[in-house]
Order: sequence, then structure tokens, then C-alpha cells
Amino acid sequence: MNQNIYDNNEFFRQYEAIRVRENNYNNLLEQPNFLTLIPNLEEKVVLDIGCGMGDFAAYCIGQGANYVTGIDISLNMISEAKKRHSHEHLTFTNIAFEDMNIQNDSIDFISSSLVFHYIEDFQLLIKKISTALSDEGTLLFSIEHPIVTANKGSVDWVSNREGNLLHFAIDRYQEEGLRSQNWLVDNVMMYHRTLSTIINTLIEVGLQIEKIIEPIPTIEAVKNLPGLNKEFRRPSFLIVKARKI
Repeated sequence: MNQNIYDNNEFFRQYEAIRVRENNYNNLLEQPNFLTLIPNLEEKVVLDIGCGMGDFAAYCIGQGANYVTGIDISLNMISEAKKRHSHEHLTFTNIAFEDMNIQNDSIDFISSSLVFHYIEDFQLLIKKISTALSDEGTLLFSIEHPIVTANKGSVDWVSNREGNLLHFAIDRYQEEGLRSQNWLVDNVMMYHRTLSTIINTLIEVGLQIEKIIEPIPTIEAVKNLPGLNKEFRRPSFLIVKARKI
């Protein structure tokens, strides 16, 4: 079960409001680090899983990709992507990756930004990605950090009586599975996995880990969004680059 929360109109309205802000976690923390790991895309075939509003897929075209397909299970996202971006070598499709028919060894670069934690069967997902990648093809994805998804309580940061943050609450880290949280709306579902599960799953299907980043904000980013100071105490995101061998 993969939750299509972005077609919840109330959620989508609030999400859009966050993304239009210049200073947000995506623009200041996740994407700057994500972009540093992109391979050479000249003449490459690209698939962006959970393409959202299509900005990254369009970026890949700008980097010389031969053809880019952006997919998303959210009709809201795909509709917005088609409004924002148009190119003869760029296609947006409203479909889940699990439901796609993809020729083996046909894609040079598969990307996904903050999507995989919504997908229930991680092993099946990564196995299909490995099969779809060409030899020496690259997978680059970001997810919510396992430290964050491990939290199961209603309180994430624990404060003292004066309101000063003491620590981030981590509980039941080894208990993998469904989590429900309040983010913009109630009952946003995602799946917690340990770091070892994430990494070992990649290795088991023939993907070689090339780089892992737990993003740290720059001084300038913290000036623009002071809440990023928390990132020095616990990471929000995990970014992984792997190559098919």
C-alpha cells in the first residue's frame, strides 16, 4: 500500500504553499546535496520516480539527457508538471513505478527525491530498479532519514520546562514498518527501515554504493531558515548514490 497523499487536496494546497517559499528544506538542504551527486547525463535515458511538479526532470533535460520520463502516482503533481514544463524529449505520466512495464537494462539514470519512504515493498522496488538500469547505470535517491522515521510517538523533539530542546526522541528503531504522523494533515503514512536494510537491499541486487550524504546546512542556509540549526543535532534526510555492476 503506497499512500497517494498528494491527491488529498488539503494536503496538496499546504504543500504547494511550502514549495513556493524560497527558503524551505528542499531548496536549502535536500536538493543542493542531491544535485552534487548527479552523473553526466549527456545522451542518457532518465527516469524520475515521484517526479512531483517536474522541476528535476526538466533539469535533467537541461543537463543534456536524451530522454526523460517523470512519473508520479499523484494526478495533482503530474497535472502541475505538465503545466510547468514542456519539451519534446520530456514526458510526464501518472503511474506508479511498480505498475510500469520497463525493458531490462534500458535506463541509464534513475532518480527519486523523497519518495521511497512512501513505498511499502522496498525490496521489490529496488530489484525492479536494478533490472531496469543499464550496465553501469546509476540510481540516486533521497529519503527521510531512518532516525526520523523511527520516531513513533506524538513528540519528536523533547524540551525542558524553559522550552529549550534537549534531544530528539528515537524509539523502536529496529521495528520496521508503517508509521503514521501529522504533517500538514493527519495520518500521513510512511515506512520506516533501518539503515542496514536500505544499504543491504541495494547490495543484494547488484548495486554498488558510491556515496552517502546526510545533509548538513551551510551557514548561509541557516541564516535564511534558522530552523535548520536542528540538522546539526539529527539529520532529516539520507541521500544515496549507487551504480549497477
